[in-house]
Amino acid sequence: MGKVKDISALFKLRLTFLVLVSAVLGYFMGGGQFLDSKLFFVCLGGLLLTGGSNGLNQVWEKEYDKLMIRTQSRPIPTSRMSAKEAAVISSLAGIVGVALLWIFLNQASGILGLFAFFSYVFLYTPLKRVTSFAVFVGAFPGAIPPMLGYVAATNTFGLEAGLLFAMQFMWQFPHFWAIAWVAHEDYERGGYKLLPFDEGRTKKSAFQIFIYTLFLIPVSLLPWALPPAAPLIGNIAAAVALVCGIVFAWYGYKLYRSCDVKDARTLMFASFFYLPIVQLFYVIDKI
Repeated sequence: MGKVKDISALFKLRLTFLVLVSAVLGYFMGGGQFLDSKLFFVCLGGLLLTGGSNGLNQVWEKEYDKLMIRTQSRPIPTSRMSAKEAAVISSLAGIVGVALLWIFLNQASGILGLFAFFSYVFLYTPLKRVTSFAVFVGAFPGAIPPMLGYVAATNTFGLEAGLLFAMQFMWQFPHFWAIAWVAHEDYERGGYKLLPFDEGRTKKSAFQIFIYTLFLIPVSLLPWALPPAAPLIGNIAAAVALVCGIVFAWYGYKLYRSCDVKDARTLMFASFFYLPIVQLFYVIDKI
């Protein structure tokens, strides 16, 4: 039972669950059916792929996880699991996850899964201690889940899949910067550069976070506004996205005004609610 808990921690299952929610909602946006084997492989492939990525991230960062309070209790820093064991488990999970997407769904889904796995593990992870540009790089694999779900259902890349990607891509920035603001001291212990500017918790960084919450509003409305002949979502989903976007931007503005950790934490929690609510209404309105 202890090994299961360690693998769960290695795979960051709570975070992985949020990723799967986006992929599943993207699948339904593509017309996927609930009682369908495809949905099973979206979930299983996505679970293994995301869990494997998270595990290899911890293998890369094993020495730095020992330095941060939030990561000191993970399996590798506590020696409950060796780095070699974690690397083997995580690599196998990632490979099997990509294979399931490729074989049981379609080649396009497999390609997206492979790109997400590679870019998260081998680009984003090592860049985190080098430059704050890592957040931009990490936003690509972070925004793939809804597009992958849509492609799994339709077997086509296209404007619709791209719009789902664009919304989640833009959401990544205020979401992750809010986390980086809250955990800034801990990230500094590990040598990570994750706020918009290296100076840290400054008015300049807060302003950029606020601006990106504003950018998210029009991007979230693109599925409604761009294709005039056959919009991807209807008026109800557009209204929900607009209201949620305004509320989210208000929290971003409050952080800009105060530069307070408490307001950053509020923005962080708001980001956890914003994404599934907006994407869920995308699906409901489409049905």
